Amino acid sequence: MRRFDGDRLVIATHNTGKLVEIAELLKPFGISVTSAGELGLEEPEETEDTFAGNARIKAHFAAKASGLPALSDDSGITVDALDGAPGVYTADWAETPTGRDFPMAMKKVWDLLESKTAPEPRTAAFNCTLCLAWPDGHDEIFEGRVEGRLVWPMRGKNGFGFDPIFLPNGHDLTFGEMDPTDKKAISHRADAFAKLVQGCFA
Repeated sequence: MRRFDGDRLVIATHNTGKLVEIAELLKPFGISVTSAGELGLEEPEETEDTFAGNARIKAHFAAKASGLPALSDDSGITVDALDGAPGVYTADWAETPTGRDFPMAMKKVWDLLESKTAPEPRTAAFNCTLCLAWPDGHDEIFEGRVEGRLVWPMRGKNGFGFDPIFLPNGHDLTFGEMDPTDKKAISHRADAFAKLVQGCFA
C-alpha cells in the first residue's frame, strides 16, 4: 500500500461541507487541502455502477487535472429488499427540477418497500468508498459501511439525506436524531477514513 508523503491534497468535490469535514479529519497530519471546486475543475461524469468505480473517476480526474494527489468519496444507501437500490444513485433519487428533495426520496423508498410488502426488519446499509489517487495513475481504495434498518415515519432533523429513516444496529436513535458527534463516531465515512488513515497516513 502506498503511503501519502506530500503536504498538499485535492479533495475531489464541489461540496464545501464535505471539504470542511475532510480537512478537519486530516488536520492532525499537517496536510493542506483544497477542493476541485476551488481549483475551478469540472465535475466528471460518474458513469460506473459501483461506489468504487465512481470514486475512482472523481479522484483520478482531479489528480490528473491538478498534478496533485486527490481524494474522493462516493457514498449512498443500499436497501436489501430493493436489491441494493438506490445505491450509487442515492442522490439521483432525490433530484427534482428545483433541487434535491430527500423527504420525497425517503417516501419513495418506503412506498416501494410497502408495495413489495417487504418483511421487517427492512435492513439497509450506508456505504462510503474513498479513493486516494496520485497523478501517476496509482490509487488506493477504502470502503466503510454501517448496517441498520429503515424505520417510518421519519425521525429527527439532524444529518442529511436518508438519515431520518436509518436506524443503525445496536442503537435506539436514527442518524437524524443522533447528536452529530455520536453519528460521526460510528458512520460509514468514519469507518472508511479510519482505514484510509491506517493505510496511507499513520
